[in-house]
Amino acid sequence: MRHRRHGRTLGRSPSHRRALLRNLASALFITERPDSQLDVNPPKVKGRIVTTMAKAKEVRPMVEKCITIAKKGVAAEKLAAEFGTQAERNTAAWKQWREGPNHAKWMEAMAPAVFARRRLIQILCDKQAVQILFDELAERFEDRPGGYTRIMRLATPRLGDNGPRAILEFVGRNDRVVVRSQKPDFGGEEAASGSDSPNADSSNNDATGQPPTAENSGN
Repeated sequence: MRHRRHGRTLGRSPSHRRALLRNLASALFITERPDSQLDVNPPKVKGRIVTTMAKAKEVRPMVEKCITIAKKGVAAEKLAAEFGTQAERNTAAWKQWREGPNHAKWMEAMAPAVFARRRLIQILCDKQAVQILFDELAERFEDRPGGYTRIMRLATPRLGDNGPRAILEFVGRNDRVVVRSQKPDFGGEEAASGSDSPNADSSNNDATGQPPTAENSGN
């Protein structure tokens, strides 16, 4: 019995479930590929996939984790660039850099980046998705501490089994502009200006032209 076991089984075996989540995460990352690679199977909207609500909630932590790992790898690559060289391999300048002290510092600084890339390949098993993570998504969410995705429930269920559908997409793209609502005008200003006019005051006067008093009001 699965008493207090974390996660959803999704009606699949553990290996099948891991493969499903891996493919969903890779599919979301691949939608962000460059425009030159969109000739085959282009996405309807970049950075968005449509799946069931249960699958979206289950794959979202994996997507967030992959982006965080990629951000750490890109940060390590930027630090290692200080000790790198632009010389071509096996040239005299490259050999001089290879034998100098900067090479050891570069190797030490690049170790976290290599680990991050290998870790993502282990999680996703898709080199194209890993490359998109390093080239596109890590730079986009560099200043964001977390919460890279959002889930939006769709109104129409899935045909066939009536399963609830949802959109899993990256934040920062296709965001709605926050517009401050304005109070509607129901003619209050016109009514207020009309009450100050002399015609409105004359309606409260009696036939003698004097305002009504307690004596002549009939009481």
